[in-house]
Amino acid sequence: MIHVDMIRVPINIPLLGRQEMTQVNKVLRSGVLTSADRLGGPQVQEFEQESCRLFKSKYAVAVNSGTAALQAALHAVGIGPGDEVILPSFTFVATANAVASVGARPVFADIGSNYTLDETLLPGYITKKTRAIIPVHLYGNVCRMDAIMRIARDSGLHVIEDAAQSMGSQYRGKESGTIGHLGCFSLYPAKVMTSGEGGLVLTGSKKLYEKLLMVRNHGMVAGYDSRIFGLNLRMPEIHAAIAKVQARRLDSFLKARRRNARLLSEMLEGADVATPYEEKHQHVNWYLYTVSTSCQGRLKKELNLAGYGANVYYPIPVHRIPFYMANRRLPVTDWASKHVLSIPIHPQVTQKDLAGMARIIKQVA
Repeated sequence: MIHVDMIRVPINIPLLGRQEMTQVNKVLRSGVLTSADRLGGPQVQEFEQESCRLFKSKYAVAVNSGTAALQAALHAVGIGPGDEVILPSFTFVATANAVASVGARPVFADIGSNYTLDETLLPGYITKKTRAIIPVHLYGNVCRMDAIMRIARDSGLHVIEDAAQSMGSQYRGKESGTIGHLGCFSLYPAKVMTSGEGGLVLTGSKKLYEKLLMVRNHGMVAGYDSRIFGLNLRMPEIHAAIAKVQARRLDSFLKARRRNARLLSEMLEGADVATPYEEKHQHVNWYLYTVSTSCQGRLKKELNLAGYGANVYYPIPVHRIPFYMANRRLPVTDWASKHVLSIPIHPQVTQKDLAGMARIIKQVA
């Protein structure tokens, strides 16, 4: 077993500095740690405004986790008991859990060439009970959203982008999370930017924006007047203060990841692994640099022993975990779970680290 203390280059790590600390101290001095106001506290509002500017979205609603973002989106479009929602099985369990939490049934779909939803199979999953599709932009790769939106439009379905891993990625020049009816981001510490714990929902619809504001705050508008079902999904002021600074640093984070991805790909030329690449019309944030290899377990072990936090996302597809255990044939998903391996390329990874990992990969693969 590889002990966590042996890993000196983790798969991902938050980049926090003096600016974040200054803003946190400002919140602590103000004494306003959260707000039940309809629009949130001042830090939340500033972060939402910054997000609208950054991602070119009409509306943004900050919440307390990426899972909460998905839950809020599902509630906003009225998904509930008896409904079905199509999503890939090759994702983190939170995507399915959000669907189950509103009483709906996750329908697990297979993936395509870049580990995202295979849009050509979508018509075969749609039934009379289908109400929504959740395309997951895994590893920062964006789903082929033009085809997905066309299918959804023809079938009268909502599209909720799970953009937890794709903040800063683009498809046909549009930011991930702004192409569907709603887009959901995670601000967990391992993501490209963080607030500690946190999430964000983007939408271009004023109607959905108004519903999201109510959903995150017990369904209330003016206080003690719940109009719809809601929860406490509010983002605390300290988290928003961190996120606000991180949003302003996002471009530099993404440039560093892109540089490291390019360098590692160059170093791995000739290696017996399939390296990731950007498909047509895509601009990837390089959240996870994921190779495919026939020696997944051995390569992970050797990299870990050398101090590199290579990891498998995801070794057990959601349709095979005990809670869901769906009797469904998803051959590409099953293949991917046994062959993928993600390599650290975050901004703190040095060129020397990249060279060390490339050397091990070439030796083992």
